[in-house]
Amino acid sequence: MHRMTDEEFEAALVEALDAMPEQFLDALENVAVVWENEPNAYHLGWDDAHEDSEVPAGDGEGDELPDDLLGLFDGLSIVERANGYDDDIPDVITVFKGPHERCFSSREEIVEEIGKTVVHELGHYFGLNEDQLAAMGYE
Repeated sequence: MHRMTDEEFEAALVEALDAMPEQFLDALENVAVVWENEPNAYHLGWDDAHEDSEVPAGDGEGDELPDDLLGLFDGLSIVERANGYDDDIPDVITVFKGPHERCFSSREEIVEEIGKTVVHELGHYFGLNEDQLAAMGYE
């Protein structure tokens, strides 16, 4: 486990994005990349009505946060879009700080994994499923 301040994590996210290949950065048109401390009930699909409700990791009550949820793509993949799709509202890739801190033991590992997380979530934007991403090395 490697703890980071919010400022350190944000700097790590910027560093990871800066290190990404240009073709991936070009694909981020109208895709916002943000970070949250932990996934909330909305991110986990548990309760759409209370999207600001955080569920503590390891609370022992059954609905525990998975440490392997490092990021999430929220939007429509380009293969799901119909003619006339209105792209005024950006799709969002959310990177979760807490799971990254719990799963990796150094800042360098976290920066590397943030980059992998963003590429993984971009894969969903392009319509790839979990199996296809895993086959490409982006589990």
